[in-house]
Amino acid sequence: MLEPLLPKGAKAGRPPIWPRRQLIDGIRFRVRTGVPWRDVPVGYGPWGRVYDLFRRWQRDGTWHRVLTRLQSLADTTGAIVWDPSVDSTVCRAHQHAAGARKQGDLQKEPPGGVFTEPDDHGLGRSRGGFTTKLHLAAELGQKPMSAPAYRQEWRP
Repeated sequence: MLEPLLPKGAKAGRPPIWPRRQLIDGIRFRVRTGVPWRDVPVGYGPWGRVYDLFRRWQRDGTWHRVLTRLQSLADTTGAIVWDPSVDSTVCRAHQHAAGARKQGDLQKEPPGGVFTEPDDHGLGRSRGGFTTKLHLAAELGQKPMSAPAYRQEWRP
């Protein structure tokens, strides 16, 4: 079901050592379990290859296109009820999260790739300390409607 939605390999020549299916399974394992990239089992391929594929597709918008296409397919079959439920929660940031560059444009590659964050997104200080707010829209079947957006919240 997922294969027709993924980009086709354009290179001719020697076949890859690690099939893309294995690398995608490694990405799914990492996202499902939350382990660090270096702890992805070797059976999925080298962790560096798994991470590179994830980041490359994140930068060029492949994951966003796949999510959009899967949602449209689910909508045509009636698997999505478009009555969203929106919720948010405040998340504490680690004390070392404050160490970002003052001039972020000097970074080699922006953290989001081609997607740039609005100026009001980020971390902020509040009574609870260094926090950010996480928003999620989900449909009634508890499937996420969009990727989470992090938004800076200032509270008195």
